[in-house]
Formats: sequence, C-alpha cells, structure tokens
Amino acid sequence: MARLVALYKTPKDLTAFDRYYFSTHIPLAKTIPGLRKYEISDGGVHSPDGPSDYHLVAILHFGSVADIQAAFASPEGQSAAADLGNFADGGVELLLFETTEV
Repeated sequence: MARLVALYKTPKDLTAFDRYYFSTHIPLAKTIPGLRKYEISDGGVHSPDGPSDYHLVAILHFGSVADIQAAFASPEGQSAAADLGNFADGGVELLLFETTEV
C-alpha cells in the first residue's frame, strides 16, 4: 500500500475553503484512477504542543507509489492537482510514500 498525504495550511477564508473543498474538490479527487480510500482530518489539526498551522489533512490510499504517479498523470489526476490553486491559498504540501504494517 501507499499513501498520498495532503497537508493544507490555514487558508485566508476558512468557510470558503471548506465549502469549496467539500462541494468541488473531494468529488473531483474521488475520480482519480486507482484511489482506494480517501480520509480527511475531522476537527482541528494539532501538534503535540497544541494548534498547528494546518487546517486540514487528507490521506489518499493507493496500491503503490507507482500507482499514485500514474494516477496523477491521468487527466483526472491532473485536473485534481490543478484544482488546488482554486482554494488552497494558504498552501499545501503533498507527500507520497509506501507503507508497511509493523
């Protein structure tokens, strides 16, 4: 298994971000080929020391990093990636990695 983690920094307008993310971006991202599961943080995003600079964390599950790369090379993946500029004005960090259960 592999994961893509999107760390969304706090946007200028929380309400506008949430409205767009839930009504437009999630449905768009769910069309990405190979996506097995889509999770998001529920409530505030904190560090061990308290509040963080992040508003939302999304975790997308795929079969492998190669599957993630192929997914984002697809028209649906390119569309979802391009959509980030429409709402993530606080910035977003994308991380991809293979996972193993221990």
